[in-house]
Order: sequence, then C-alpha cells, then structure tokens
Amino acid sequence: MEESTTARLRTPRAAGTAGIAFAVLLAGAITLMRIAVPEGGSPDAQVDPDDRWAVRLALEIVPFAGILFLWFMGALRAHAGEAEDRFVSTVFLGSGIVFVATLFVAAGAAGTVLQEGTDTAFGRDYAYTILTTYAMRMAAVFVFATSSIGRRLGIFPRPLALFGYVTGLVLIVIGSGVPWSEMILPAWALIVGAYIVRSARR
Repeated sequence: MEESTTARLRTPRAAGTAGIAFAVLLAGAITLMRIAVPEGGSPDAQVDPDDRWAVRLALEIVPFAGILFLWFMGALRAHAGEAEDRFVSTVFLGSGIVFVATLFVAAGAAGTVLQEGTDTAFGRDYAYTILTTYAMRMAAVFVFATSSIGRRLGIFPRPLALFGYVTGLVLIVIGSGVPWSEMILPAWALIVGAYIVRSARR
C-alpha cells in the first residue's frame, strides 16, 4: 500500500519532467530542420554541406522526443487513474500514438534529403506535409483531450486549459499554412510540464 501511494505521488513529477524534456527536444529538432531545410525552397536546391550536421542531429533527436512523449502520455494517464472518462481517454491515447507514428514518418522522409542522387524536393515537401498536415493535427486532438481531462479532474486551472484549447485550434486551423506555427506544441508541453512539476512540489 505504501509503495503504491509513493508511486502515485511520483507520477505527476514524472509526467511534468517528461513533458519538459519532450518540449525541449522537439523544439530543437524542428528548429534545426527549419533552418537547414527551409520549406518551399527551390526544387533543385540541395542541403548545404555545412548544414548536414543539423539535419543529422535533428534525426537523432526525434526518436528520443517520441519516447519522452509516450512517457509523458503514460504518466498523465496513470495520474488520472480510474477517474478518467473512457471516451476522452481513448481519444487521448489514440491521438498520442498516431502523433508519434506520424512524427517518425516525417523524420524518415526528412532523412532522404541527405541521400545523394535522390529527389530532395520530394523528400522535403513530403516531410513537411506529414509533419504539419497530419502529425500536428493529431497533436491538436491530443492537446484537446489532455486539456479536457485536466480541466474535468481539476488538475489544470482554467487559464491552462484555455491555452490548451487555443493551441489545438492553432494546430488544426493554421498549422499547415504558417511556417513555424508547429512550435506552439512544444511551447504548450513546456508550460504544462512546468506547471505539473511545480504543483507536485507543492
């Protein structure tokens, strides 16, 4: 009984820490890719040899970001416990898993820009399409579900829940049309993670 209680007390801190780490890694990977491989560049443009390290580093970061996101998701779900709504929790779990899968597909497509003799434009455009059109919209559903669960259980204050809804709307409505708009996702995860860690300490 005591071990179970201790584990439950540690769950919020684990979720918050994983959320912060995920936010930092995802923001770093997106920034590196956006700088090294700009969206909408010339069809014949190749990655500058001096920028190849940035692409490689981004591709190395993405798997760890995905792992931390799954940890973040699992810890949040464990914290909700039996009080979670089954419908919302199913949407929460499904959208989170699909988000990670599409994030990995986008990273794999982005890696083709490093291969000699390949269609760099196709790889670049495909990677950004998967990231902004599919991955970020699945992330929006996850953010909506997380904000709903957090608000219903009293885990999130009203301003944080509202910020989550705004984040979801931005990712769904303008995510694929405005470059860098996907950075609102790691910003949301950072704020949520920091809030959870601070609450756990109190």
